Amino acid sequence: MSREFELCPGRRVGGDQPCFIIAEIGQNHQGDLAIAKRMIRMVKDCGADCAKFQKSELEYKFNKKALERPYTSKHSWGKTYGEHKRHLEFNHDQYRELKQYAEEIGIFFTASGMDEMAVEFLHELDVPFFKVGSGDTNNFPYLEKTAKKGRPMVISSGMQSMNTMHQVYQTVKPINPNFCFLQCTSAYPLQPEDVNLRVISAYQSAFPDIPIGYSGHETGIAISVAAVAMGAKVVERHVTLDKTWKGSDHQASLEPNELSELVKAIRTVEKAMGSPVKQLLPCEMACNEKLGKSVVAKVTIPEGAILTLDMLTVKVGEPKGFPPEAIFDLVGQKAKKSIEEDETITEHAVENHVKKVKC
Repeated sequence: MSREFELCPGRRVGGDQPCFIIAEIGQNHQGDLAIAKRMIRMVKDCGADCAKFQKSELEYKFNKKALERPYTSKHSWGKTYGEHKRHLEFNHDQYRELKQYAEEIGIFFTASGMDEMAVEFLHELDVPFFKVGSGDTNNFPYLEKTAKKGRPMVISSGMQSMNTMHQVYQTVKPINPNFCFLQCTSAYPLQPEDVNLRVISAYQSAFPDIPIGYSGHETGIAISVAAVAMGAKVVERHVTLDKTWKGSDHQASLEPNELSELVKAIRTVEKAMGSPVKQLLPCEMACNEKLGKSVVAKVTIPEGAILTLDMLTVKVGEPKGFPPEAIFDLVGQKAKKSIEEDETITEHAVENHVKKVKC
């Protein structure tokens, strides 16, 4: 079982702790601070644990030519990619305002630092943990500097190989033991055949001392719920107020009703995981009393007869007697009294009877 660590103040992840649910607002706020606050309130009301954004210092994330590139997509907020990104990017004071709002309503707040300078700002902002987006997972100088800040880390693995993830582990672990990996496929929206949930199991085997989670870009909630059933200790999903809004992430995001259903389904699955011990449960007693079968006499058995298998059968009997799994143990036992055909065989009917086997 993976080790536990405190991801946010008072909230641990890993081991037997409940799944930590991150609602990725990202830049689905359309560059509008009021919408961003509405989304924070929405994810709080839906039961998520954390509202997450994406923070970039654009001149550190993109080179000049990338920012100057014409951007004619239907999702564009400007003539160039730089204008588009600047429209969606909140400044430092706006981030401070959003974090304060999240604290006021009682939900954890963080962001993916999309470049090293963004990480510096988020560290100053005192976020509880750093989210490493898939695009920086193989950025080893970034990983080292981020790990050295000493805050817990949640690292997505989209676009990476298992060999790279081993390198990530070897880079981060000696510096900062408090991190986890999320299985992720970087496609929007993500098709089921490209999800590869079995990677969760592969990560659990390869990295048994860290929690493993899932970051999903698929439509619907079924796959994310399945990830929890496979042991995901952190689940991250993009969220939106309206999938028809302009922006490439909205289609792969959950609307409020879906996020609410996801949270409920995850909590239900966690309850259902239960115990690995198989035994007759108290809730099964009524069914067992009504439908549980017993060994009964297939024929009339005289007093003193030695029981053979062809004298016995299994039926729902009244009263209850030996359970079906005891039938072979009864063979060779001596009848203490005459047993009528179709009569339940009880402990009082045989000499040196075997102890009734418990289910």
